[in-house]
Amino acid sequence: MSSGYERWLRLTAVPLVAVALAVAVGCGGEEAAPGKGAFDAALADSLVKRQVAFGPRVPGTEAHAAALRWMTEWLEERADSVAQIPFTHVTQTGDTLSLTNVWASFVPETGSRILLTAHWDSRPVAERSGDPADRGTPVPGANDGASGVAVLLALAEELARTPPVVGVDILLTDGEDWGYGPEGYETRIEDMLLGARHFASTQGGTYRPLFGILLDMVGERNARFPWEQNSLALAPEVVRRVWDVAEELGHGNYFPQEPGQAVNDDHVVLNEAGIRTIDIIDFDYPAWHTTDDTPDKIDPATLGAVGDVVLEVIRRQGGRP
Repeated sequence: MSSGYERWLRLTAVPLVAVALAVAVGCGGEEAAPGKGAFDAALADSLVKRQVAFGPRVPGTEAHAAALRWMTEWLEERADSVAQIPFTHVTQTGDTLSLTNVWASFVPETGSRILLTAHWDSRPVAERSGDPADRGTPVPGANDGASGVAVLLALAEELARTPPVVGVDILLTDGEDWGYGPEGYETRIEDMLLGARHFASTQGGTYRPLFGILLDMVGERNARFPWEQNSLALAPEVVRRVWDVAEELGHGNYFPQEPGQAVNDDHVVLNEAGIRTIDIIDFDYPAWHTTDDTPDKIDPATLGAVGDVVLEVIRRQGGRP
């Protein structure tokens, strides 16, 4: 673990030439031919269920610790380098949280890179549940958390089988969904997006991938992923690239080329640090922040569409070392 972390620190010191590559390659440079193999939607669906089976992945619980061990081992068997990145956060109410981001790299020697990210924790309170008695209960987090992680872990399986031309980094963030107060469980944004904030504060000045893609709530049946407004404002060329690929693959029903709402998510923090990142998210999800966010809401077809699109975006990126 320590050697992987040290290697990660070395690789994040990307020279300024990477910025030029991001402009030249990230905005329509040479494209590689699609690789062999396809995204495994059934695997992704099973990985959602596996995460939820641990119990709510709330920081400080055994379910959280067990899920962390399992995810790390999964990636260690597939990625070229893996590191756990622990950190702490003191909340607005004075609690100290022990949190851990997970970082995995494929083809780490390549300067041209793509960042894929999702949060792996689940929310400690279900403040939007219809029954007031449930509002202090942790959220199972099948869609809000587990779906994005499942797609990335299934992508890791395919990237291990068919290594990409461009470098790929997977960042699984912790503490994205913590923020809440003791009275009414109101959301406290200062105590949310914690893993992304930590990554941005420690690596945002040096890490410069070509672009980043955040996956959040990407498993609902009949999901629709319109252009998230912050993504459209902060990284429009990445939005165009991803949604055009979705249309070409026949997934336009999931990825309508129309404006959606603005979501304050991990990608906003990353963009503020200079990492051009978009959010693929279906925010119209009735079970959001409720105890109903369970695996029966997940459709393998939705996970498959998202995985297909992200995998094809990677394959078409003609990375140059």
